[in-house]
Amino acid sequence: MTEPAPPPGPVIILVQPQLAENIGMTARAMANFGLSELRLVAPKGGWPKKGVREAASGATHVLDGASVHATLAEAIADLHYVLATTARERGQMKRVLAPDAAMRDVVGRVGQRTGILFGRERAGLDNDEVSLADAIVTFPVDARFSSLNLAQGVLLMSYEWRRAAGLTRLPFTGEMLSPPATREAMVSLFATLEDSLAAAGFYPPEKREIIARNMRDMLHRMAMTEQDVRTMRGALRALAPRRTP
Repeated sequence: MTEPAPPPGPVIILVQPQLAENIGMTARAMANFGLSELRLVAPKGGWPKKGVREAASGATHVLDGASVHATLAEAIADLHYVLATTARERGQMKRVLAPDAAMRDVVGRVGQRTGILFGRERAGLDNDEVSLADAIVTFPVDARFSSLNLAQGVLLMSYEWRRAAGLTRLPFTGEMLSPPATREAMVSLFATLEDSLAAAGFYPPEKREIIARNMRDMLHRMAMTEQDVRTMRGALRALAPRRTP
């Protein structure tokens, strides 16, 4: 059974990005969480950039589909709802959202095209660019160091979009592959362990029963599987002194 197609994600829009590494790592972050539409507004130094594909670490489909726009107004012209990311208070009468709330809002806008603006590496978005957005997204970072790398910001928003869309099922689990050991198997292990320890002279004669009970309790707390018991018994057999012919 195939999984249903994910809802369309927001467009990621980078305004005047400068470094090829940041654009490539942005593409990688997007691909990690299922986003694919990247728009570049007047990238400094032109496009494409040397080294960008290497920085994408295989997320070249995002780069190949990226569109380049001369102005921000052109890049967002077809969108219905736009968010601007910023670490600074702008004095504009706009809603200010955390990433999780912002992405719940985006996911709820069924049938609408949405986008997220990210600014320049050094200066971010200017006030005029922020004014084109419907709302602001800011990150709850430590006030003593609020600077985020461009790709890190994209990664956070991409993850929150995937979480809001209900797509964060883990790719694997830590469930036991072997069933829990039966009581018969545990009792057999106890006998093997206790006989081996007795043969090695481990028990003080007057404390054997107390120590044996404590060790049984210890093994019970481990919630051993059938495979655990087989492994333990095999190890005990390997440690037993070999009989001479």
